[in-house]
Amino acid sequence: MMEYIYDFKDWLFSLGEKHDVNPLLLAILYLVSKPLFFFFLGWVIKNMRNKKPFMTQLLIACVCFSIPYSYLIFAGRNISVWVYVFIAVVYAYGGFSIYKKVTEKVDPTMPA
Repeated sequence: MMEYIYDFKDWLFSLGEKHDVNPLLLAILYLVSKPLFFFFLGWVIKNMRNKKPFMTQLLIACVCFSIPYSYLIFAGRNISVWVYVFIAVVYAYGGFSIYKKVTEKVDPTMPA
């Protein structure tokens, strides 16, 4: 079992070298950006419920969502077209899900 883990790690880091991307940095960016994204998205929803301005928090949430993919786009070299298509699909789905979450009707029985 450990041999498979070492083989996977070697394969992953060889891909990183091939494409000029540090897989460890990409994973850290991904793991840090997602909690920040949900924090700011929650802040947006709270501000919307309280009828306060929310655009700054929404923009920060979008930036947090984009950080790991932006690193891949700007730092990566010789990356396959399907990766860019996948990133575009992730952005489109992310934008759609944020739109749905922000525009859904507020349940009056839920606490603010």
